[in-house]
Amino acid sequence: MLVTESDKIREDIRKLTETYGRDRSALMPILQEVQKKYCRISDIAMQEIADLLSIHPVEVYGVVSFYSFLDDKPKGRFIIRLCRTISCTMQGKARVAKQLENDLGVLFGQTTADGLFTLEWANCLGMCDQGPALLVNDQVFTQVTPDKVHDIIEGCRRSFAQHVSQKREEH
Repeated sequence: MLVTESDKIREDIRKLTETYGRDRSALMPILQEVQKKYCRISDIAMQEIADLLSIHPVEVYGVVSFYSFLDDKPKGRFIIRLCRTISCTMQGKARVAKQLENDLGVLFGQTTADGLFTLEWANCLGMCDQGPALLVNDQVFTQVTPDKVHDIIEGCRRSFAQHVSQKREEH
């Protein structure tokens, strides 16, 4: 029997409800896990989550559309968020932003053609004394310079290559 991506998403969400439960309090952790695995939360995923948690799909969509760390549109495997507070601006954020755009070949709000990176602004990362700060998925980088941008991006690429290599060995 052919297993579709929709079937896989449904099965993954069912497993997540076994871990987090089937009540409203499980909504956020399930959404975060789906976002992490699929780089987005599709309409199918939102409907399945709503069904399994016995809540209305509009409520699930409302949460997805409210939080900037969740999205129903595809994002890159690595989401790079650069802090845009005045503190980071004063510490050289513009040079870091330009280097990110140059190295990745996309502007803020865009995803690279290979689907590996998405560039976004963050309103505050809480690292004002160590700016410019950026967040790559869940990892914070502080006192970022244009030179450090190269290392951060290459680290992401190496990490992804290792991940792909491990997946190939498993199959």
